[in-house]
Amino acid sequence: MVKNISVLFLIPGFILAFLIGGAQSVNAGEQRQIPTVSVPTVTSSPVGAFVIVTRDYDQINVRGGPGGDGAYPVVGVLIAGQQVPALGRSEGGLWVQIAYPGAPGGVGWVYTPLVEVSGSLPIIEPPPTPTPRTTPTIDPTLAAQFIIEIPPTHLPTFTPPPPLSIPTFSTSEVSLASDRVPMGLVIIGMGLIGMFGLLISLLRDR
Repeated sequence: MVKNISVLFLIPGFILAFLIGGAQSVNAGEQRQIPTVSVPTVTSSPVGAFVIVTRDYDQINVRGGPGGDGAYPVVGVLIAGQQVPALGRSEGGLWVQIAYPGAPGGVGWVYTPLVEVSGSLPIIEPPPTPTPRTTPTIDPTLAAQFIIEIPPTHLPTFTPPPPLSIPTFSTSEVSLASDRVPMGLVIIGMGLIGMFGLLISLLRDR
């Protein structure tokens, strides 16, 4: 009976010792897997040449090619202060090709005056301009419904005025007028005659 009781007490002891030994071996295995050298960390800063969007603009457009006149569509944007890797530049240097995963082919183009370029960049040939999928055509039958024909109207005719009649004076009339006595002299003469008659009548009354 005593032996059986001792055996019952020893069995849990063996089980506990086995569990403790297994945990220590697991911890030792984990400690052996810890590296003793420094592990390099991945940073977001690009390696090589890169561009940074200037703070003068909240965001700039990323286009599918070097051209802002509508030849290449806008494929994305960059915000102020954003830094992306630069891959090359256009022949004139006005556009920079950048790594842009959201664009077709994973690249895009930005306008150089809007960014700060760091590093030397090779010249890259621009991609071909995209062609429209369909060429717009005009239905002549539909267009004919909107064509308005304006009938020709007669412009008013211009009738020249009759010629002006300019009176002319003959030399005989001019000479006749010069032979006449001036009207002022006639009036003065009549006045003197009246005064002379008045003077005679006054003398007679005396």
